[in-house]
Amino acid sequence: MNALLSFVYVLLSGDCKAALQGVGLDPYVGFLHADRPGRASLSLDLVEELRPALADRFAISLVNTKAISPNQFEVRENGGVYLNDAGRKVVLAAWQKRRNEQITHPFLREKIPWGMVPYVQALLLARYIRGDIDAYPPFFWK
Repeated sequence: MNALLSFVYVLLSGDCKAALQGVGLDPYVGFLHADRPGRASLSLDLVEELRPALADRFAISLVNTKAISPNQFEVRENGGVYLNDAGRKVVLAAWQKRRNEQITHPFLREKIPWGMVPYVQALLLARYIRGDIDAYPPFFWK
C-alpha cells in the first residue's frame, strides 16, 4: 500500500505544482513545509489539504475494486517494494479517468472535474494572498 500511495502522492504533487505555477504562485515558498533548495514547499502544503480526498481515497479504491493486484508490485534486493510497469500503467489510466469525473466544488458550488481541484484551490489561495477574498476556503470533501 505504501508503494501505491507514494506513487499517487507524486502524481498529486505534480498537479499541485503545476496549478500553483499556473496562478502565479511560487511553489517553492511554503507555509507549513520548511523552505529548502529544490523542495516545492507550497506544493506540498497544497498536497496535505487534498491528499485525503484525491490520493488516499483513490488508492484505497484501486485496492478495494481489485484494479491493482499484488503481481503489479515487485520487491527489490534492498527490501523496497515498487510498482512494476504494469502497475504504473493501471494507476496512470485510473488516475486520468478519476481526474475527468465531475464533482460539485464545496465552496464554489459549481461542477468541475476532479483534475481541476488543485487548480481551483491554488486560485483561491492566490486570491486570498492578494487580498481579493477575506479567508482561504479549504477543500473539505464528505
